[in-house]
Amino acid sequence: MKTFTMTPDKIDKKWILIDAEGVVLGRLASIVAMRLRGKHKPTFTPSMDMGDNVIVINADKVQLTGKKRDKPNYWHTGHPGGIKSRTTGQILEGKYPERVVTQAVKRMLPGNKLSRDIMTNLRVYASADHPHEAQQPEVLDVKSMNPKNTRS
Repeated sequence: MKTFTMTPDKIDKKWILIDAEGVVLGRLASIVAMRLRGKHKPTFTPSMDMGDNVIVINADKVQLTGKKRDKPNYWHTGHPGGIKSRTTGQILEGKYPERVVTQAVKRMLPGNKLSRDIMTNLRVYASADHPHEAQQPEVLDVKSMNPKNTRS
């Protein structure tokens, strides 16, 4: 028996719309990462970008459990003494609240060149408006979904 390997011309990508309002961030990120990677498909091939295009709306209304809202996020500007920090709550209430969801999903993907290509299939918006109506995305209800049981 030969091992099945997907070829790029046979990959079928769908558009998925996920409403993040009231969903816990970690559960949302694990479901989105699995959809982006394509692990929910029976023809999953680890070396191919075969996941769906995912649109996440209402990213500013995502839930954080425990004291994660007060957890500091650090980055460095590259200059001497240039370490900066903001709490997750400040980022969610700031100018770019979608970065919290984007970083959570990015950190759940493998750290290789393929994951950088996979991240281009993710679109995150802070409000309910998005410019992807022409793609006719199918709505995925994440609130009632168990992350271990997301195969369709």
